[in-house]
Amino acid sequence: MTEHYLDDSVTQPFWDNSVTPRLKIDSGDIVVFDCAEPCGQVTPAWTVDEYEVLDRGKVHALNGSVWVKDAQPGDALEIDILDMRHKGWGWSAHRAGAGLLPEDFDYSYLHHWRIESDTCFSTELEHISVPFEPHPGVVGVAPREAGRFITAPPRANGGNLDVRDMVIGSTIWMPVLVEGALFATGDCHAAQGQGEVCVTGIEAPMTMTMRIKLRKDLRLEETQLRRPSPMSKLDSRGYHITTAHGPDLMTNAKNAVRYMIDWLCRNHQMNRSQAYILCSVAGDLKISEIVDAPNWVVSFHMPLALFRE
Repeated sequence: MTEHYLDDSVTQPFWDNSVTPRLKIDSGDIVVFDCAEPCGQVTPAWTVDEYEVLDRGKVHALNGSVWVKDAQPGDALEIDILDMRHKGWGWSAHRAGAGLLPEDFDYSYLHHWRIESDTCFSTELEHISVPFEPHPGVVGVAPREAGRFITAPPRANGGNLDVRDMVIGSTIWMPVLVEGALFATGDCHAAQGQGEVCVTGIEAPMTMTMRIKLRKDLRLEETQLRRPSPMSKLDSRGYHITTAHGPDLMTNAKNAVRYMIDWLCRNHQMNRSQAYILCSVAGDLKISEIVDAPNWVVSFHMPLALFRE
């Protein structure tokens, strides 16, 4: 077993099975990825005006690709997340045309966070703090199809999955689609709710350590993972939960989040953009009932441990 280091001097904001790998490893090797801030350009001093003209062609600023020796289509990668370390800051935002509620938010908003030890502190809301519970938003291998693809939508190769449960101590299994696998990762989040409803978590540069093992005994159609308990450090003081019903799950999801935004603004001294951001970085969108036609129920869970008394 060898430990390797990949700095953030080269980023890969695309998927392409013809890319030249930055690193070749043996099965079982450890790779330390120095992951840039997810957009490869935002700084702690950025304003919302700068965010509005962000270069979308640099998103996501992934680190890789890593060639795994002997990996062939039909094999699988087993990836253990051993460590994730922040660099003291992060940001969240919503922008026009993106997120779950583009109809409600037709403008951009940028929110900065200060990260100290294991806590993320809002720079605007003194009574709000979020535990540092990091995960990579993007883990993926090269697609089997030729060509260059943007990283925004998740695909068969994994990619922008934004599964909050890929935490330290988790194991991820991914299908290999091309020779060498060509694994890349990044888009690190210091915290994120289930659903990432405004389109960002707490986006942050991090140093992430992974062990990558080749599994020739596994056959997978899509990504699977296993995570440790507890599900969240925020599960300590209960939840406020909003619900929405109807025949369309997307409409229900939108309404459940809208009701939570209303509740946060009425009860916790924040504006609608701040409430939308908090829903995205700390709240959980869940399907509560999907068997009693013609209506289904979606619920949104906000942990009360967020609010300092």
